[in-house]
Amino acid sequence: MERRRGKRLSVNLKAERLSCSRNCSVFIENISDTGIQMITAPAKNPKVFVPGAPVELRLETAEGNPIKLNCLVKWSYDSSREDMTNSVGLEVIDPPDEYLSLVKNLHK
Repeated sequence: MERRRGKRLSVNLKAERLSCSRNCSVFIENISDTGIQMITAPAKNPKVFVPGAPVELRLETAEGNPIKLNCLVKWSYDSSREDMTNSVGLEVIDPPDEYLSLVKNLHK
């Protein structure tokens, strides 16, 4: 049974995780109207990416306009030791219109 509400699109977007001690670069691997899968360096605090934890992201449109997103962690796992990354599934809370337009344009 498919649990996702929105159609996912594979992308390779850079973003900033604002909800850390300093801005942290992350990569967006796939995106939908309601969710994001991000790839990030392993968290020093394992409680950072527990389900329900808040995460703030900032990404940019093709025009360079920033979009701030409030998200909640839905799942996370450590990638292989050689890869040294975490994969994190996020639910976008109340996606702003600019974000919905970005996703719509990426689906074209």
